[in-house]
Amino acid sequence: MSDLVFTPAHQLAQMIRDRVVSSLEVVNAHLMQIAKHNTKLNAICTLDEERALSRAKLADEALAQGENWGILHGVPITIKDIFETAGLLTTAGYKPLKDYIPEQDATAVARLCAAGAIILGKTNPAELASDYQGTNDLFPRVNNPWNLNYTPGGSSSGNAAAIAAGLSPLDLGDDIAGSLRQPAHFCGIFTLKPTDRRVSTAGHIPEVPGMPRCIRQMLTVGPLARSIEDLRLCLQLIAGSDLRQPDVPPVPLDIPAPVSLQTLRIAWTDEFPAFPVASEIRLAMQAVANTLVETGVQIEQWIPEFDFAAALQLYNVVVAYTMLYSQPVNMDAVGKTISVMFREWTQGDKELRSLYNLTGVLPTFLNPTLKAYFQALEERDRLIAQMEQALLQWDVWLCPVAMTTAFTHRPKGEAVEVDGKKVPYFMASGAYTMPFSLTGHPVVVIPIGQTKNGLPIGMQIVGKRWREMELLAIAQEINKVVGAFQHPSGY
Repeated sequence: MSDLVFTPAHQLAQMIRDRVVSSLEVVNAHLMQIAKHNTKLNAICTLDEERALSRAKLADEALAQGENWGILHGVPITIKDIFETAGLLTTAGYKPLKDYIPEQDATAVARLCAAGAIILGKTNPAELASDYQGTNDLFPRVNNPWNLNYTPGGSSSGNAAAIAAGLSPLDLGDDIAGSLRQPAHFCGIFTLKPTDRRVSTAGHIPEVPGMPRCIRQMLTVGPLARSIEDLRLCLQLIAGSDLRQPDVPPVPLDIPAPVSLQTLRIAWTDEFPAFPVASEIRLAMQAVANTLVETGVQIEQWIPEFDFAAALQLYNVVVAYTMLYSQPVNMDAVGKTISVMFREWTQGDKELRSLYNLTGVLPTFLNPTLKAYFQALEERDRLIAQMEQALLQWDVWLCPVAMTTAFTHRPKGEAVEVDGKKVPYFMASGAYTMPFSLTGHPVVVIPIGQTKNGLPIGMQIVGKRWREMELLAIAQEINKVVGAFQHPSGY
């Protein structure tokens, strides 16, 4: 194993600038790691080896002539195969796009490339970014590097597996229901879900080419990495207004004051009302709280006055409306949806299924109306304000990422067992992420430990809207005390 493949992106960038190592050496190290491990992980679905090597040589030649392309000069990265990449296959794991090669980069991709990054390839997603596992009809299933019999999560499946296994130092993903956060938790890495509309989603699929832009709420773009410093660096590059997407506001990134844990007020919980969390996750959350208490932090167990069940139900309605016209309707898609929904509605604890109430989404599909859509958005505004008001008294709130750690591969929609209790599939992974997608609050995920059978455990650190830099600064201090990042053995 080369130490280069587990060196954070910001350190690689500095090493390349200082001529300690060449871009070509760094790219070659990652290509060797991919060649050695990707056949069992299936994390990289499209490799752009020739162009990556050519670009690395140019990066080294440019530095030799005193030319610096930017903060990521010569650093290899990967991109989730849900973002358009000019001249490079972009499929979203969707059969009708199996030969789609875009003519321009997604905005976030273009900004990373403009900073000097080199694209190694595309990471393998769930089909159209719509599952908590890495399966689609074009590429082999993505496996978790901690245990190949388990899923790495989704929909940023290949992303998280690649980062954890040293196939890439930095990856670009998206999140509308936990697609960044759940895989980070399952694979033991770091991620940031920014505030809703902080980063342009121009060039993002699943609005397949030719369809109108429907997903205008809750969808965010963010990084996956092995350090908080890399999350911060990436956000600074990709955030900001975009002429391709005029509804992204020109809100500058906040400038946080110096952070001392002992001056902060931190809230935490190990479980939301009615949504049972695996005991090992609860114990890990309690250990975090105890450790912070021992370091003199003001931390209090707390749950906001917030109807999480109602938030999940509203989330499903809003998603149903935003996804309704994002792709053409065909019998294959309809058949898959019916199959998944049948499993979701019939499997798992009856009370939990009733609480989730996915059947309430049916009227949206059968009789969508503009009035009902606006009513849903109005209710979303109310819940955003409610959560923001509740969080005013705290600097951050710590909570689980999911009801479970990584689970074994299974058909989409099949119930997941949590401490002997069958939990509906989407609830098991989304009950703790969907509320913050609905309210648009920024969230950092850090690794905090492992289960007895060696699976990673992550934690959500929730901050105030539009205060990502403050959130990252606080998360970095918390991570110094309780963080437990390590890469899986054998890589």
